[in-house]
Amino acid sequence: MRPTWADVDLAVINKNIKELKKLVSPALFCAVVKADAYGHGAIPVARAAVEAGANWLAVALVEEGKELREAGIEIPILVLSEPRPSEMLEVVDCGLVPTVYSGAGIAAASAAASASNTVMDVHLKVDTGMRRVGVEPSFAVTLAQSIKERPSLSLEGMWTHCAVADEPNNPFSKHQLKIFNAVLAECEEAKIPIRIRHAANSALSINNPEGRYDMVRCGIATYGIPPYRKGIPSISLAPAMSLLSEVSFVKDIKNGEGVSYGLAWESSCDTRIATVPMGYADGLRRNSGHLGGKVIIQGQKLPIVGNVTMDQFLVDCGATNVQSGDEVILIGSQGDKAITAEDWAEWLGTIPYEIICGIESRIPRRYL
Repeated sequence: MRPTWADVDLAVINKNIKELKKLVSPALFCAVVKADAYGHGAIPVARAAVEAGANWLAVALVEEGKELREAGIEIPILVLSEPRPSEMLEVVDCGLVPTVYSGAGIAAASAAASASNTVMDVHLKVDTGMRRVGVEPSFAVTLAQSIKERPSLSLEGMWTHCAVADEPNNPFSKHQLKIFNAVLAECEEAKIPIRIRHAANSALSINNPEGRYDMVRCGIATYGIPPYRKGIPSISLAPAMSLLSEVSFVKDIKNGEGVSYGLAWESSCDTRIATVPMGYADGLRRNSGHLGGKVIIQGQKLPIVGNVTMDQFLVDCGATNVQSGDEVILIGSQGDKAITAEDWAEWLGTIPYEIICGIESRIPRRYL
């Protein structure tokens, strides 16, 4: 096996969830494990979440929920997007809770539940400003009434999603919650009971108690990564994943020599170059070095240089006497030095979500 891997500390995930649950109590806690638990591994993380006391799990796709059910996960699983009509029978068979927000979706859910001679819980999503998916607020009560009138469906929940929750001082989140509250009030006036109301993702869960309602949905914070740029001053969380490799080869080069495809980087002095067996097929950007990407070797932060190739990249070690077999930290710490997913996001002009979700599946996960 090539020496490149990701360590995932399930005890850290367990602790993060317990910290978050303590913060948001008495709201229920839903751990978002879509996208293979943000690259951490859906089944191991789901089991850790259940052990930590998560009340719900959330996924993006029906097949993600099915995978968890086949692994023996029994707690409620919410599918965050409305499944296609052809998927509704599988939703019923797997005991998943679908999100719905269209007449066609509600009809398909009702038909699938009727065909299985069961009553299926559903959650109705309201678009209060994200403008991605969800029923328009003005039509939400109509769809809620449609669900209530169908004997094979039960309107268990209603929810929304905030577009700028990672900006604590942005007033748009309050505007969205005001719209959501108005829809909830209309449902109450129409005598349509809603058992679980939810709006908060990780950022809103931490910085806006008003948005916690009956349940929160925590994704990125579950994995110990701050959900907004200013960090998490009110709660103690720790990153659960480290990304590591080893130096596979070293080479001394002369002043003025170029390296890698295109010879896009030239040394300004005699130096030592280390080869690391990881590349853009593993989730690194081809231009990581040009944008400031670094790694830690022998307790030193050293720059990636040249174009990252499919399976390898190069590091300028300068005067550091790096040797084959030395540990390479891409995310994590060594001695008093650390590199985080937030660091990578800053270098590459993106967000930490993209960094951890982009760590490809061919990198083996090692669970601690």
